[in-house]
Amino acid sequence: MKNNLIKGSILVALGSASYGMLATFVKMAYKEGYSTAEVTISQFTIGVIGILLISMFSQRQNIAGNAATAGSNWKSLLKLMIAGTAMGLTSTFYYLSVQYIPVSVGIVLLMQTVWMGVILEMILHKKRPGNRKILSVLIIIAGTVLATNLLQSSVTIDWRGVGWGMLAALSYTITVYASNGIALHLPVVRRSLYLVLGGLIIIMLIFHSSLNMNFSFDIFWKWGIVLSLFGTILPPLLFTMGMPLTGVGLGTIIAAVEIPVSVLMAHFLLKEPVNIVQWTGIVLILGAVVLMNIEKPRRA
Repeated sequence: MKNNLIKGSILVALGSASYGMLATFVKMAYKEGYSTAEVTISQFTIGVIGILLISMFSQRQNIAGNAATAGSNWKSLLKLMIAGTAMGLTSTFYYLSVQYIPVSVGIVLLMQTVWMGVILEMILHKKRPGNRKILSVLIIIAGTVLATNLLQSSVTIDWRGVGWGMLAALSYTITVYASNGIALHLPVVRRSLYLVLGGLIIIMLIFHSSLNMNFSFDIFWKWGIVLSLFGTILPPLLFTMGMPLTGVGLGTIIAAVEIPVSVLMAHFLLKEPVNIVQWTGIVLILGAVVLMNIEKPRRA
């Protein structure tokens, strides 16, 4: 039991760390002159191909079985693809945001999905959140003000980046709620395939005009493989294997490692400055995630 818990914790932590590296890699691609269209299209195209190959060689599935499943569950697959559009929008909005703001600010904005999820849960279930969740939301808002340096009068924040970042958090909230409740009877790899395929479709609809003579196809082997590996292939597989072993509460707490990983990656690779006030805000946000997900002691 203890070994399974440790194994699950490691898998979830690796999945979160993978997500945390993404924005830094995207910024590095931007510095080489690539656009958001080139980054997202290459990431999701290679992601679909990679997951498709994993699906084909998966021991749990075979081609005939896949065809039968597709025929009998086409509604479920369609729902997965629709949910995947939110995933594609999340990447698009997030990558647009880090064009204008530091990665450390972008990841903090993306984590606003925590309180957005509380509000969405309240609307869907028509139930007031508990006092602990309300307190956690207030702590996250306070932490966000500190982590984004809003109190520093000398710091100028590009509100275009903030706007894209909040849209990324909103679409990420929808992604989490939609994808975690759809076609749970299907194998993990197959669910991931259709989610990423839905993301690719919406990205192609948004950026189809960018597929012209100026599109740099060398993005596919320069950055596309790295971005798809850490953004669309590894995290879903690692989370799906790790979460059942840790439980949702502990898994969510461990997944918050995405924030410090993202900030540290940007600090060391992009030389983005992070002061003590920002670190205080980040610690507050991490504390709120723990407070929201830690289990209450039960009476005998």
